[in-house]
Order: sequence, then C-alpha cells, then structure tokens
Amino acid sequence: MYIICLDLEGVLVPEIWIAFAEASGIPELKRTTRDEPDYDKLMTWRLGVLKEHGLGLKEIQETIAKIEPIPGAKEFLDELRAMTQVIIISDTFEQFATPLMKKLGYPTIFCNSLEVAPNGEITGFQMRCAQSKLTTVKALQSIGYETIASGDSYNDLAMIKAGKAGFLFKSTDKIKADNPDLPAFETYDELMAAIKKAMD
Repeated sequence: MYIICLDLEGVLVPEIWIAFAEASGIPELKRTTRDEPDYDKLMTWRLGVLKEHGLGLKEIQETIAKIEPIPGAKEFLDELRAMTQVIIISDTFEQFATPLMKKLGYPTIFCNSLEVAPNGEITGFQMRCAQSKLTTVKALQSIGYETIASGDSYNDLAMIKAGKAGFLFKSTDKIKADNPDLPAFETYDELMAAIKKAMD
C-alpha cells in the first residue's frame, strides 16, 4: 500500500512568497526554503519584513488569489490520485493553501497555521509538529504504508530520503549537486514514470 507525498510550492504551484515579493515590490521576500534550510528562521524573518512594511494576511491572500497551478499540475495530480493515495505535505499555512487546493481539485493537504491578529497582522505561526514532513511520512509508515515522496527544497530532503523511493522535482542546481543519489526530474511525465516504476 502506497501513499505518494508531494511538496506543494515549486512542485504543484509557484512559490507563494516569490509571487508576493513581486506583487509587493519587496525583493528580499523572494528568499525561500530553497535558499534557507531553517524554516523557523526563514518564517520569523519574513514576519519581520511584513511588519516593517505594514503588510498582513489580506495582502498576501490577494496575491494568492491570482496564482494558478503550474501547467500540467492538476492533470498530473488527477492521474496520480486515480492510481493511489496522495497527500500534499507542505510547510505553508492553511490560510494560504485553501484557495490553491480549490484550483487543484481539493487534494488532501497537511500544512501549518498562521496566528493572525484582528487587524490582519500575521503575529506568528503554529507548526503542526516538529520536522513536519519527516514526522508525517514516518507516521504513515508506522501504520503500514510505503511512502514515495517528491519535492524541490531543503525542507523536503528528509521526507524524500525516508521513503521507499524519493525524487527531486524542479529543484535547484545546488540541491541536485549536493544530493547526487536522488533522481531529479523537470517534467510531470518524467516524475509520473518514476513513481509508477517505484510502485511496480
């Protein structure tokens, strides 16, 4: 019994923070988990930048409303979900992910939650559990599932390496060079073929 575990941003939808950096004209917000392995450090820094510029949840959600899935993502996901169980495991937040899940046909997602003040200021964030991606795949394995995972960033590596098979997808040259043991793909067709082969 397999469960496919996929990252969200960079794999199925564009990076939310990069889109918001462009929309808000704050280039430093383009920094993502592809650049910073420590997610808590990255998010704390982002919240500081938002506060400095007087920006909150409403402004980010306005940008997210305009984001469309990466071309081919929904079709890839639909085909995968017809074959086996799929869970998106993301370090994003439910307040960001919900509108994107609608565009992807409401797949299952495990993510985190933002703490938002009445005035819309994002005051903090609540991670679902420590090392959420690795912890989740280990929990799935403990109840009898084999996991196959794919992602693009530093925070996906533990999840990718912990399963029966794991693949980098649309990752950076540095992450690929640092992890030569992990197959790396650029197209959904390649990733689908690798997943099917791993399930045989």
